[in-house]
Amino acid sequence: MRKTVLLLPLSLLAILPLHAQTRADSLRADSIYKSLELQDVVVVKQKSLVKSDIDKLTYDIENDPDSKSNSVIEMLRKVPMVTVDGEDNIQVNGSSSFKVYVNGKPNNMLSNNPKDVLKSMPANSVKKIEVITNPGPKYDAEGVGGVLNIVTHGKGLEGYTATVSANASTQGAGGGAYATVKAGKLTVSANYNLSYNDSPRSYSGGSRKTTGTVGDASSDLTYDGSSKGHGTFQYGSLEASYEIDTLRLVTANFGLWGGGNRYNSDMTTQAVHPTTLMPLYGYQTASHSRSSWYSIDGGIDYQRSFSVPERLLTLSYKIDTNPETSDSYTSYLDKQADEAWDDFIERLRDQRDDGSQSTTEQTFQLDYTTPFAKLHKLEAGAKYIMRNNRSEDDRYELETFDGDHSSHYRHRNDILAAYLGYGIKVKTVSGRLGLRYEHTLQDVTYELGRGQDFSKHFNDFVPSASIGWKPTQMSNLRLGYDMRIHRPGIWYLNPYLNDSNPTSITQGNDGLDSEKSHSLNLSFSNFTPKLNINASARYVFTNNSIERVTRMKTDTDIEGLQEPTGKDVLYSTYENIGHIQTLHLASYVNWNATRNTRLYANLRLSYTDMNDGNDLRNHGWELFCYGGGQQTLPKDWRLSLNFFGMTPRVGLQGRSSSYASYTLSVNKAWLKKRLNVSLSATNFLKKYRINETTMQSVGFIQDSWSRYQQQRFSLNVSYRFGELRASVRKAERTISNTDVKGGGSSSGSDSGSAGSEQ
Repeated sequence: MRKTVLLLPLSLLAILPLHAQTRADSLRADSIYKSLELQDVVVVKQKSLVKSDIDKLTYDIENDPDSKSNSVIEMLRKVPMVTVDGEDNIQVNGSSSFKVYVNGKPNNMLSNNPKDVLKSMPANSVKKIEVITNPGPKYDAEGVGGVLNIVTHGKGLEGYTATVSANASTQGAGGGAYATVKAGKLTVSANYNLSYNDSPRSYSGGSRKTTGTVGDASSDLTYDGSSKGHGTFQYGSLEASYEIDTLRLVTANFGLWGGGNRYNSDMTTQAVHPTTLMPLYGYQTASHSRSSWYSIDGGIDYQRSFSVPERLLTLSYKIDTNPETSDSYTSYLDKQADEAWDDFIERLRDQRDDGSQSTTEQTFQLDYTTPFAKLHKLEAGAKYIMRNNRSEDDRYELETFDGDHSSHYRHRNDILAAYLGYGIKVKTVSGRLGLRYEHTLQDVTYELGRGQDFSKHFNDFVPSASIGWKPTQMSNLRLGYDMRIHRPGIWYLNPYLNDSNPTSITQGNDGLDSEKSHSLNLSFSNFTPKLNINASARYVFTNNSIERVTRMKTDTDIEGLQEPTGKDVLYSTYENIGHIQTLHLASYVNWNATRNTRLYANLRLSYTDMNDGNDLRNHGWELFCYGGGQQTLPKDWRLSLNFFGMTPRVGLQGRSSSYASYTLSVNKAWLKKRLNVSLSATNFLKKYRINETTMQSVGFIQDSWSRYQQQRFSLNVSYRFGELRASVRKAERTISNTDVKGGGSSSGSDSGSAGSEQ
C-alpha cells in the first residue's frame, strides 16, 4: 500500500525560526514532517448484494462469499421474496407457481423440477439471481409468483478465464468446469457440471383412519417402510455471440440439463376394522425403479440496435425438448386377508410400469422497444409457440402387456400471443402499463386407453400496471397490480388411472381449465453499502386454482377401474376448485456491521384462507425465517453460520410439519484467491429429522411421517486460472416461455396441499 505524504505549505515554513537551519533544529523540523505523514490508507467499498428496480429485485450471488461452497438452492434462501422450505420446495412471492429462466431464456426442466436441479447446481457458476415480482406484458401470462432469472457470468473483457471445481460430502460427490474465451468479435462460453448423489436410507410410515359412518367396506390402515436411492445429475451449456458490427449482434445457445435415479423400497401394510379392530388384510411391498429426466434446448437471437439509445429490434427462435422415462417393478409378498377381503387382496399382482413423457416446443418471437419524447418508452411484440406433449404409460403383469391398464395420450398446445407496453419516467417517478393477449388451442388425442378426443380454445387478456418512486438514489417505493394465468401441464391432464396401490388410486384430469390469479403489491426498499432493507405487502386471490384433491370413495364409483371390489379407497385427482386468499408480509435485512462482519435475515409472515366452495376449507398463519452471519478473518479465512426455520405450511386438506436447519462453514483462499477450499457441516448435532403431514376430508384423516438423514459434511475445492474475464454478450431481448404449470414439482399450485406431488 502506498503512503500518502502531506506537504507543508510555504507559509508554514516561513514561520519557522531562522535558527532552524542548525542541525538540532533541522531534526525538529524533520520530526514535524514525519508527524504530518499519513499512515497507510485503506479504502474499502462495501458492495450492496441487493438491488431494487420497479419490476424486480437482484441478488448478487457472485459477491456473496458463501457462493464458493453452496449450491444455488442454498443461496436462494437468502434472496428476498424467495422461500425454500425444509424439503427444498421453493416459493416466489409466497407462491409455488413460478418460472425459472437462465440468462433470460426459459428452461422447462428448471421450471418443472427446480428443487432437484438447483440443489445440484453449484452457486459459483452463477453471477446473480433476479426475482421479477411484477412481470410486464412481454412475459407470458403464466407464473403466479413471478420469475426467477438465473444469470451466469455476464459481459467481460478481452481474454479468457476458466474455473475447475470438485466437491465431496457424506451424501455424494461432483465436479465441474467453466471457461470463456474471446477472439475478436467472437465470444464463446462453456460450462459443465456432473454430480453423484448417494442418499442414505430413509424411513416412512403413517396411518389412515375412517371418520363418520363405518361400514363393512371401511378399513383403518397403518404402514411403514424404508427406501434407498442414488443418482446422477449433469448440466452443460454452450453460448456464443458474434458482433457483426456495432449495431448488429447474433447470439446462439445450447443447453443440457437432467439426470437419472435408481430407488428400491419396501413397505408393510396392515388393515383393521375401524370399530372392532379385527385384522382385515395385510401385505408387504418390494419395489425397485429407475428414471431419467432431461431438458435439451437451443436457440438463436438476432438483435438490431439503432442510433437512438435503447431502441432495439430482436428476432428469436428456440427449440426445447424434455424427455422423461420411468420403469418400476413391484412385488407383493405375504398377502393375508379375511374372507370378505379376499377379492380386494387378489388385486395385488406383481407388475411392471413402463412410462415415458416428453414435451417438444418451438417458439418464434419478435420484440421491439423504442423511447420517444425523452420521457416515454413503448414496447411491443408477438410470439407463436407450438408445443407437443406425449405420454405413454404401459402396464405389464409379469411379461404380459396389460392394455386395460395402459394409456397413450397426445396433447397439442398452440399459443399465439401479442403484447403492448408503455413506460414513462419523470424525474424520480416511473410508471408502466401493459396489456397482453393470448389465444390458446388445445387438441387432445387418445391412442390407447379410455378417453374421448377433444379440443379447447382459450382467450385471455392479461393486464399489468406499476408505479415507482425513488425519493433518493438508495431507496425505492413501488405499487403494482398484475394478473397471471396457469395452464395445466401434462402431469395434471394425463387421465392415466394409476391403481398400482389399490388403497390409494390417482388420476389426472383432462378437463382442467387455466387458473387465473390477481395480486396487489406494495414494497419499499433502501439499499446502501452499510444497510439493505426491503419490506413488502402482497395480497393474492384466485378463484379457480388447480388443486390436488383426495377423497374416500367406493372403488366401484371410480370410472375405468378394472376389477372393482366395492371397498373404500382413497382417490386423488386435480380440479379447478381452489378459492384462495393470501396476505404476505415480507422483509429482508442485510447489515454490514463492519468491513469484515455481515449479518442478514429473510423473513415472511403469511395468512392463507382456502376452500373448495363446498366442504373443504383450511386457513392459518405461516412464518418463514432465514438468517445468519459471515465473519472474514485474517489471511483470507472466512467463517459462516446460517439458520433456517419455518412453521407448518397450510394446505387445502391439511398441514405439514415445522422445520429447522443450520449450517456452519469455514473457507480459506490461497494463491491470490485463485484456490478456494471450504468445509461445511449441516445439522451436525442431530443425524435424522422427522417430517410429519396431516391430510383430512369427509370420511377419513391420514397422518404420515418420514425420517431421513439431515446431517451432512462436505468439502469443496475450486481453482481459477486465466488473467482476464470475458463472457458471451447476450441479446437484451429473447424468448421467455413462462406458461406451463407442471405437475409433481415445486412449481405446482399455490396451496401446497398435503399429499400433493412434490
